[in-house]
Amino acid sequence: MAESAVFVWEGKDKQGRKTKGEISSSTPAIAKAELRRQGIVAQKVKKKSAGFKIGGGAKVKPADICLFTRQMSTMMRAGVPLVQSFDIVADGVDKPKLGELIRTVRQDVASGNSFASALRRHPNEFDDLFCNLVEAGEQSGALESMLDRIATYKEKTESLKAKVRKAMTYPIAVLVVAGIVSGILLIKVVPQFEQVFASFGAELPAFTQMVIGFSEFAQANWYFVIAAIVAIGFTFSEVRKRSKKFRDTLDVISLKLPVAGDIIEKSSIARFARTLSTTFAAGVPLVDALNAVAGATGNNVFVVATLKVRDDVSTGQQLNFSMRNTGVFPNMVIQMVAIGEEAGALDDMLDKSASYYEEQVDNAVDNLTSLMEPIIMSVLGILVGGLIIAMYLPIFQLGAVVG
Repeated sequence: MAESAVFVWEGKDKQGRKTKGEISSSTPAIAKAELRRQGIVAQKVKKKSAGFKIGGGAKVKPADICLFTRQMSTMMRAGVPLVQSFDIVADGVDKPKLGELIRTVRQDVASGNSFASALRRHPNEFDDLFCNLVEAGEQSGALESMLDRIATYKEKTESLKAKVRKAMTYPIAVLVVAGIVSGILLIKVVPQFEQVFASFGAELPAFTQMVIGFSEFAQANWYFVIAAIVAIGFTFSEVRKRSKKFRDTLDVISLKLPVAGDIIEKSSIARFARTLSTTFAAGVPLVDALNAVAGATGNNVFVVATLKVRDDVSTGQQLNFSMRNTGVFPNMVIQMVAIGEEAGALDDMLDKSASYYEEQVDNAVDNLTSLMEPIIMSVLGILVGGLIIAMYLPIFQLGAVVG
């Protein structure tokens, strides 16, 4: 299956007016067919350039989309017409790119296009799940309540992502600081002691000699070390971006990490349950909902499991049985799903499961932070303390000889 890409298009809408936008598709031909389905005659479709742009304001982030959705929901619940809601929200945002995006969507809606089709022209900001839910809200005549549901969903998923990022970045950031401090000591401080030791005329302790050796290596090759770290980081980022197989392998490894793996697993389960609850409650058929859920779990192990569940459900198997067969989902979630299917309250049971696992992630992140603090302090103490001991050890020995 061809990988999806973003295409820039120009064409005419149903009223014959010139319009343009972006669309996510695998080929230009499929992009044209999708635009035709939306009532747009595409005159030019080309792949969006990934060129480097200077300036232009801050990029629109998921948190901005979350805020936009919540504000639109609030406006519409207050009885403000859709087009006027766009104007009010656009005037109230501080980020220029977000304001520009909202005004572009507003123009498309004002020209006769549906809200969902206007959003689909901006696949970088509004994914398929978002657009499908908005479309379901428009078709059911309950757009304001659907926007409220989407806003709640986005707020909870973004909060969950932020917690997982906190769990991953906190120890890395501290270790980076520890590396920088150690580098400064080796390059700037140790050489000063080395000059003093040269005047002793006695053999230095093995530990001190080892530290001086590290210092001399760091002084001679620090730029090579920094270049190697940057090169490794850049290569890792590029390979991860371009190779799906590499990303899938990282996803498998991440679930096996001590402590962090448990957090990643629980967050994936929470996102599975939250997304499926939201889509199912919106009236999206279960098989179609599972399609959207697969991409929202955030880990390939759960993506594969969800797609297997979708295939099993499409043949008539119950959701809880198909989930059990994957061997990925915990028994608690499977039991909740079974109860929901039996009672006809699947969305409610999934919502409760999502809330439970979101709370579990929150607690796990707090516990990890509490656990990491003494460990990090110990690591810093060993690094800095070890360097200090290595430098003062010859002085202590000299004092003992003199004494």
